[in-house]
Amino acid sequence: MGAIEQHTGSVVEALADSSLTDGSVVLATCNRFEAYLDVKSPAAIEQSISRVSGVTGIEERRLRDRLVLRSDLDAVEHLFSVAGGLESVVVGEGEIAGQVRRALEQARDQGSTSSELERLFQFAARTSRQIKHRTGVQTAGRSLVRLALAMAQSRIGDWATAQIVLVGTGMYAGASLAALRARGATRVSVFSPSGRAETFAASHGISAIAAHELEDALAKADLIVTTSLAQEPILSAELFSRTQRPARRPFCETVAGRSADSKPGRSVLLSAARPRLVIDLGVPRNVERAAEFVSGIELLDLDLIAKHAPLAELSAEAEARGIVRDAVEEFSALRAENDAMPALVALRGHVYELLDDELQRVTPRGTGTHETSGDPDGPAQQRAAIEAALRHFAGRLLHRPSVRIREAGRAGNAPAAHAAVELLFEPHFNVRG
Repeated sequence: MGAIEQHTGSVVEALADSSLTDGSVVLATCNRFEAYLDVKSPAAIEQSISRVSGVTGIEERRLRDRLVLRSDLDAVEHLFSVAGGLESVVVGEGEIAGQVRRALEQARDQGSTSSELERLFQFAARTSRQIKHRTGVQTAGRSLVRLALAMAQSRIGDWATAQIVLVGTGMYAGASLAALRARGATRVSVFSPSGRAETFAASHGISAIAAHELEDALAKADLIVTTSLAQEPILSAELFSRTQRPARRPFCETVAGRSADSKPGRSVLLSAARPRLVIDLGVPRNVERAAEFVSGIELLDLDLIAKHAPLAELSAEAEARGIVRDAVEEFSALRAENDAMPALVALRGHVYELLDDELQRVTPRGTGTHETSGDPDGPAQQRAAIEAALRHFAGRLLHRPSVRIREAGRAGNAPAAHAAVELLFEPHFNVRG
């Protein structure tokens, strides 16, 4: 993943080669790299993989081991799910819809898109909007933040005096800060591994933590909330051990906890350490999993938080996936209908060509006094009336065949529609070229 990300531009350019694909759109985000290709044969896929291997320096065998290949309606369903936020680490996150839209725009700028990919991505955008407006799945992330803080309520006690460290300025940083303030938190500071802490702090009215201040801030914290988009854990178990402090007195001489060598389901007694609650909302995780074995640390991650999500949250996702399935069916039907369009275009073209010939034959041609006198019954007006009537008649004549051809396409019978049109006309009238 990382090696491909470092060569995104080269990969995009390689896949845009018209000798390789009919079209390509590359969706590259902080934790996703996907290439949507319009190709005519499996051989083009093999060539594309080899080309990506060549421009990234990743061994082809290793690249194939990491790739997930999807084709036809499987790829369609995946893109619709991605655009709707259903394939994100945090289901329902809204940023991905904009990223999908920008991926298509970049492909247009590159000249690498195709009519098929245009239809696919526009359909994905429509599906994403339906999910947003018809379900509550895109508010699930904010709900998870609120749920996490509700689970933390019994551990924090007085939110106004709690020392809180916000790590990261990612997708849930603003929502987390708002939820913390709603509970009465006032002593919140932010650290950003990417150096954005100062900007975020200034715009939200909190203090920033510099890199050299992080350990001291973690040692004093009662609650640590992580929301970074970093690809590797930011806070290690060793860091938590290093910033461990004795619990404030009075306290019980031991506290219940887990040790790395304890058996599942068995509690052991550990030496007293100052309790710190860590809520990991990172995508992917920001806190090393082994941190939960550090004395005094209680870790709530997205997996654990999601298990406590209300039924309404779960039903929203199920409803969203139902919208995706319906959209895939509609896309498939429209694509099948498009397969029959050459027959319809040929039929209509043939009829209107005959119509134009007849108009040339039967309408008045002279240029007498009537045309310049403004007489409403003059040749020009007669021609317009005759043409309008004949075109209206042709449209009515073609209506039922047009409907039947479209229906045949949706039913997967486009070849039958082509054959029927060819049969009705002269042998040289070849719909399929």
